[in-house]
Amino acid sequence: MVRIEIEYEGGADRAIALPSYETAGAAGADIRANLPGGKAVVLAPGARALVPTGLRMAIPQGFEVQIRPRSGLALKHGITLINSPGTIDSDYRGPVGVIVLNTGDTAFEIAHGERIAQMVVAPVVQAGFEVVETLGDTARGAGGFGSTGRG
Repeated sequence: MVRIEIEYEGGADRAIALPSYETAGAAGADIRANLPGGKAVVLAPGARALVPTGLRMAIPQGFEVQIRPRSGLALKHGITLINSPGTIDSDYRGPVGVIVLNTGDTAFEIAHGERIAQMVVAPVVQAGFEVVETLGDTARGAGGFGSTGRG
């Protein structure tokens, strides 16, 4: 098991639960809004906001944390994350915020303590980059978007 160290930011509500896996088979741990003064954030249709979690993390080198939308919020309310998946690098120690976007038709209220996203811990492989004169051939070649079939 990978160990993620978590620190509350100054002023964060420590009564808000830490990220947690809601079922035994969950790949993502739900992460919650930790709003200054506990005041809800209302997102108008088409609006986006940086929602604080009140947390900072120390992620081991060789891993990242991916921040992803919650499927229920997406389906029922049109709430998604504009930079999905967001990445938290192992060398970042700043506050964790979630950029939430309302693609729905009506305003959406994010309550203090509400589960707003999920975080997935994933291994990272860093590549080396090398300039070559020509690339090797493949059956697909330079075929672009939709070149392997419909859409």
